Amino acid sequence: MGDFFERIVDVQVTGDEAGPLAERMVDWMVSEGLITRETSGDGVYSLTVDQGHVPGPDWVRAVADASDSDRRPGPVAVVVGRDHHVGGQGADDAEYAICPRCRTKTVIIEYPEEFEADEEVWRPFRDGIAAWKETGEGSAPCSACGASVPVTEWQWEPNFAVGALAFDFWGWPPLSAGFCAQFSRRLGHRIVGHMGKS
Repeated sequence: MGDFFERIVDVQVTGDEAGPLAERMVDWMVSEGLITRETSGDGVYSLTVDQGHVPGPDWVRAVADASDSDRRPGPVAVVVGRDHHVGGQGADDAEYAICPRCRTKTVIIEYPEEFEADEEVWRPFRDGIAAWKETGEGSAPCSACGASVPVTEWQWEPNFAVGALAFDFWGWPPLSAGFCAQFSRRLGHRIVGHMGKS
């Protein structure tokens, strides 16, 4: 059993800042009528959170197409803590990563010929992410320019993100571009959004 979700990941917030920022974002979404303070586990399949905020009376203001507004979406789970986020359905590795210094794209999974990560290519990224999860600091070297780049600065493929704060919108219609831009401004950080199924 599972459901579709749309996720917004703050890729710049620190582990220490994530909790207080999550509370401020919840306060804002409640004040806008997008969610309520009531929580429910119905339809929430986030890996580390089993409850989410029930949609508020004005939830349609966050979505691109409200034509099916009679169908109420699921809760919004707030995931606090350093982690990597994937689109679901068994995925755990990134397909590629782009170095922010030299713009070189490192291919990790050679789709469509391969469906699993090249272990030698993926290992430094995986180790850097593991170190970041544990300590708040972790990097991976770029094979092209040699720079040691923090894992939070690599530009990952669309269904992979590294961040300490994420918002899972379970069963919602696609969020509007305007809402996502406003969400990013409220966070004060760069965001990555992706859709998936769990």
